[in-house]
Amino acid sequence: MPVGSSRRKLLLDTLLAPTALSAALRFPGGPPQVIHAYLHEGALLGIGLAWALRWLRQAQPIPVVFDFQGSLVAEMLDHRFVSARSPLLPGWQRLERWIDQQPQAILASSSHAASLLVQRFGVPAARVNALPDSVDPQMFRPRAEVSSSQLAVVRKRLGVPSDRPIVAYLGLLAPYQGTDLLLQALAQLSHHWPRPFGLIMGFPDVEHYQEIAQNLGLAGHVAFAGAVPFEEAPLCLALGDVAVAPKISATEGSGKLLTYMAAGLPVVAFDTPVHREYLEDLGLYAPVGNAAGLAAALENALADPARGARLGLALRKRAVERFTWNQAAAQIEAVYAGLL
Repeated sequence: MPVGSSRRKLLLDTLLAPTALSAALRFPGGPPQVIHAYLHEGALLGIGLAWALRWLRQAQPIPVVFDFQGSLVAEMLDHRFVSARSPLLPGWQRLERWIDQQPQAILASSSHAASLLVQRFGVPAARVNALPDSVDPQMFRPRAEVSSSQLAVVRKRLGVPSDRPIVAYLGLLAPYQGTDLLLQALAQLSHHWPRPFGLIMGFPDVEHYQEIAQNLGLAGHVAFAGAVPFEEAPLCLALGDVAVAPKISATEGSGKLLTYMAAGLPVVAFDTPVHREYLEDLGLYAPVGNAAGLAAALENALADPARGARLGLALRKRAVERFTWNQAAAQIEAVYAGLL
């Protein structure tokens, strides 16, 4: 499925409703005790499922846990599924607010998202739990801890030079992810010394962004790896000298930062509340949406490799201490226990 909102997904969500009900009625141990719903469409289905099971079984209400990854309407605007001038926009906004207020508990992808739920959407603070994304620091490791022979194989396969500093990006390719701005920044740096080489790993629309890079004069200065299997991502990131997070969305999480941090890379990012939450003062920031500022931050990061190495190690330490899956699992279990 394509990333973001689409009419096809609306159809599939409609088909998913009876499928979910049928599955819940066939549970060997009886109906579920908790419904954990992902994203707003999942929450809407989960709310309906809880109502249906209560009516069919004459049972106690089943609590719904909503895994909130960002504003529904903001995402639809980011992906240009609706226009800011659309007459349907107020209806979508009312639906989003209603969905947000129904679940018995919400797991928000960041503290910024948790504040958004309380302040903008009127959700009682007691229902909201900030649950940042997590990472496995045993899987993503600094370059010094990775096999040099394996790195050489990946470097050759991806066409990454060994004599230039590498700016690594891992994530989706889209305007709201800042992909266009990243390419503009790399184009500005192509005339600087040392000239960085961009390793861009992700999808969709790879050919579209290759064409943009070509038009910006980035031939020989950037490689597009396309979709990278998750198990190969640690090796690919280990090729980087600096990681970049040009995402400009104001409400979504930014889980890619944690893979960068666990890999021990210094991180250049746009200065957003979500990025600050993960990186704190260890990040290297640029003004949001400013390609020239992003280029300047990347240039500063590459100019002092020793400082970059210190920041990278400090970020890895922060990831190990604050953002592991075991910590996230314990928090989710605590939410379940509180509801039951």
